[in-house]
Amino acid sequence: MEQEEDWDRDLLLDPAWEKQQRKTFTAWCNSHLRKAGTQIENIEEDFRSGLKLMLLLEVISGERLPRPDKGKMRFHKIANVNKALDFIASKGVKLVSIGAEEIVDGNLKMTLGMIWTIILRFAIQDISVEETSAKEGLLLWCQRKTAPYRNVNVQNFHTSWKDGLALCALIHRHRPDLIDYAKLRKDDPIGNLNTAFEVAEKYLDIPKMLDAEDIVNTPKPDEKAVMTYVSCFYHAFAGAEQAETAANRICKVLAVNQENEKLMEEYEKLASELLEWIRRTVPWLENRTGEPSKNTMQRKLEDFRDYRRLHKPPRVQEKCQLEINFNTLQTKLRLSHRPAFMPSEGKLVSDIANAWRGLEQAEKGYEDWLLSEIRRLERLQHLAEKFQQKASLHEAWTRGKEEMLSQRDYESASLQEVRALLRRHEAFESDLAAHQDRVEHVAALAQELNELDYHEAASVNSRCQAICDQWDNLGTLTQKRRDALERMEKLLETIDQLQLEFARRVAPFNNWLDGAVEDLQDVWLVHSVEETQSLVTAHEQFKATLPEADQERGAILGIQGEIQKICQTYGLRPSSTNPYIALSPQDINTKWDTVRKLVPSRDQTLQEELTRQQVNERLRRQFAAQANAVGPWIQGKVEEVRRLAAGMAGSLEEQMVGLRQQEQNIINYKGNIDQLEGDHQLLQENLVFDNKHTVYSMEHIRVGWEQLLTSIARTINEVENQILTRDAKGLSQEQLNEFRASFNHFDRKRNGMMEPDDFRACLISMGYDLVSVPQGEVEFARIMTMVDPNAAGVVTFQAFIDFMTRETAETDTAEQVVASFKILAGDKNYITPEELRQELPAEQAEYCIHRMVPYKGAGAPAGALDYVAFSSALYGESDL
Repeated sequence: MEQEEDWDRDLLLDPAWEKQQRKTFTAWCNSHLRKAGTQIENIEEDFRSGLKLMLLLEVISGERLPRPDKGKMRFHKIANVNKALDFIASKGVKLVSIGAEEIVDGNLKMTLGMIWTIILRFAIQDISVEETSAKEGLLLWCQRKTAPYRNVNVQNFHTSWKDGLALCALIHRHRPDLIDYAKLRKDDPIGNLNTAFEVAEKYLDIPKMLDAEDIVNTPKPDEKAVMTYVSCFYHAFAGAEQAETAANRICKVLAVNQENEKLMEEYEKLASELLEWIRRTVPWLENRTGEPSKNTMQRKLEDFRDYRRLHKPPRVQEKCQLEINFNTLQTKLRLSHRPAFMPSEGKLVSDIANAWRGLEQAEKGYEDWLLSEIRRLERLQHLAEKFQQKASLHEAWTRGKEEMLSQRDYESASLQEVRALLRRHEAFESDLAAHQDRVEHVAALAQELNELDYHEAASVNSRCQAICDQWDNLGTLTQKRRDALERMEKLLETIDQLQLEFARRVAPFNNWLDGAVEDLQDVWLVHSVEETQSLVTAHEQFKATLPEADQERGAILGIQGEIQKICQTYGLRPSSTNPYIALSPQDINTKWDTVRKLVPSRDQTLQEELTRQQVNERLRRQFAAQANAVGPWIQGKVEEVRRLAAGMAGSLEEQMVGLRQQEQNIINYKGNIDQLEGDHQLLQENLVFDNKHTVYSMEHIRVGWEQLLTSIARTINEVENQILTRDAKGLSQEQLNEFRASFNHFDRKRNGMMEPDDFRACLISMGYDLVSVPQGEVEFARIMTMVDPNAAGVVTFQAFIDFMTRETAETDTAEQVVASFKILAGDKNYITPEELRQELPAEQAEYCIHRMVPYKGAGAPAGALDYVAFSSALYGESDL
């Protein structure tokens, strides 16, 4: 009210002020209206319709006024002016003696009063310097900025500006490149003022609002005109300072965001490569298609060894590094109040862990299957060789037997010859019965080969069937011939008892010789020294029976000698063959010589096998000795790392040094693992798959070693994240030690995680009111959502530190970033690419331009960008 009365009185007292205000206010209005593509020529005429007045208010406030009336009648104009005046009143401004009718009627005094009210409200009122505002704040700002300059003493907004030096000082203070202040003279006020007006209009975008002659020739220049013009300098320079501050804040925020995006891209790439490798590897490990050859399966086992020793270890390190990168990224996002990183679908850490578990499951089953297949093929090969050997022996024995049994030689034979044929046939039946076990053994071998899925089972079955069919036919023919001979026996009575005795004794001895030859040529399959020693013992027992067998051979040959002696004594024509058996003494001697030759050969073969098994036993003991040392060492280190993680002492850097030393010790121990891998490979190359001297298999050692590497890496990453948290939160080592002591006190299980009840007790001990009902329950539930967002049911030490420091941390927020962009945009709700390139470094300006969405509000130029939506997206907020 007082300001308006002073203004009325000033206008009446000095018409020169009216002229200055008219020029200044017109220029001030046009500096804003040109943003909307228009201007005014006559201040009292061009505002009469109310349209440009409403447009002016919209430009300087950035707000929408009610839709103006389109008519040209007086009441339409009054209505539009009233809408403008109502808007001014809504901003807390009391209009005194100013009505719509006076503005519509072109009352210059009232129009100038209204414009001054607008200038005061929107250009001067918000100026604040050291708890002073509006006019006093603007005056204090001018005094501070011009204090160092000679011949300048700003005490008011009229006479202090007449010589122009104050205006030139303001410009030089902020833009020394535009004015050479040292060359200015106090006795040239017109020149000084015109210099200030021209530089401000050309370089600072401040239109010329005053005339130098009017200022100099007026004893007391108009205060409002001068104040209006000077306020433009405040907004120009203060806005630049704010823009610089805002630009720095935005650069900082964008740098953090760019670094996080790079980490996200690296995580996505590494996760994709690891998952793709697992995807390619699992089908190979799940393929259980067997091979008919043991050598082929052995090559598969070699490929699997290469996979475990060469291909998988780098992937184990990649998986561990992936988890470390993910935890580090989440820590950085959490510390900068960014939303948590959510990887692409199927690339979560849990997805990778699930895929890895599937890989290890397939891997374990694959190794068991390979070993089982090799054993099966080894046994198949052994059984097939044994089948071929016994089938060949049987086929050799049966060769010509069917033709012999089909002969009718007894029809023309003498009684002695018939008796001989009958006894011979009895001997054959005895021999046939002795071969029954061999036929059954051949059939049993064929059945076992079928059960083990031998790849040439069809050929084996065909040969076995032929042997069985022939055996049945031999039985039928044998029975028919016996019946015929027994009928002839009733007619023939003479028989040579000695020949019969020879035949009776030589047949079983011959079978014994055949069995001995077969046993001495038999192949074996053993896996230990004990089994080999058992074969050696059995062979020694066999050799012990040779003297007795030699005596039996002598007795049999003696019978033949007695026959020859009787024939010589009684002058009988000796028969060239024994009528009862086809075997001759020469046959017995030949087979006996064969047995004698095979015995030393068998000795040598068994001794070689015993030597090989002894070598295998040494390899078992060598592996077991190393494994029994490595296994407990790994278990002890795993427990030691777990204890370190649960109860660390000293500064984080000291903890890191200790952990790095542990890590180096573990790395230095890698040579023992490699040595053990070499011993394990020697065992497998010798087809040794069992070891009774140790409970540690190579698989146990590998799993333990991988667990140890992962454990130490995770513990180091946890300390690194604590260092990041400490540095970001500004914590001291004493605060961290206090946090660790509180956490360990309530971590009852000593596993680095507190359960909810323990966490509640910890908070109560620190002064949190969680006992009252129901407020305490509600508050605790709220806190749990912060420290355990995934509802895992535990609170980690990292989450505990984040909670204890979150409320006192000073970090950028989405609202602060929006406010900074608003400064750069000149209080507009949008920003242009040109403004971003002008205010920000090139790289970060282009970063914003490519990520900001187009501004959809009305009144914005083409290409305008929405910085509010961009700021919200930075912090994961859908609506500020």
